[in-house]
Amino acid sequence: MAIAATTFAPQNLAPLPCAIDALEPVISGRTLSFHHDKHHRTYVETLNKLIVGTELANLRLDQIVTATVGQPDRVSIFNNAAQAWNHGFYWNCLKPKGGDEPPLTLKKKMEAAFGSVNACKKGLVDSAVTQFGSGWAWLVAEGNMLKVMKTGNANDPLAQGLTPLLTIDVWEHAYYLDYQNKRVDHVNAVIDKLANWEFAAENLEKAMGHYP
Repeated sequence: MAIAATTFAPQNLAPLPCAIDALEPVISGRTLSFHHDKHHRTYVETLNKLIVGTELANLRLDQIVTATVGQPDRVSIFNNAAQAWNHGFYWNCLKPKGGDEPPLTLKKKMEAAFGSVNACKKGLVDSAVTQFGSGWAWLVAEGNMLKVMKTGNANDPLAQGLTPLLTIDVWEHAYYLDYQNKRVDHVNAVIDKLANWEFAAENLEKAMGHYP
């Protein structure tokens, strides 16, 4: 079962929801190992050091993100908390043999917002490819509508009061071992072959309570 977007414990590095080589050939086991076991782990461990003994230590990870966004004296906490949350969310956005037809309820929302599922996917690709430098591309819910957006570095939709449904990591460590500078190839492959639309639909359903 997919992990809900708000249940990541800040003190734990959650295991990957799939085997280390399950996303090949789109994402190699080598990339996934470095990305999860080194990059993601570092964000979690650094965050733990920064919040120990503070009022943040007992909060959920998403609560730490929203409690520290925009605070100049807590930039390091925000960056590591947001990156820990973003990565925990991201792993569940990927699945072996993904990229299939979105569940009907999500498909209808995509069509209402973008005109078609393909147009929504193109919007995600464009957001991911045009994000200058490190960052993320997102499919989010804003009220009753869907939209795509991009964020730089550690920033995410939580900090803007939006509901993330699906994300694509475009930090170089997410793809450089496999694709070098060909970010567009990585992004297209992730959307076409790994995107976990069922997870996105679950997040939408939880956010809205029901589909009008």
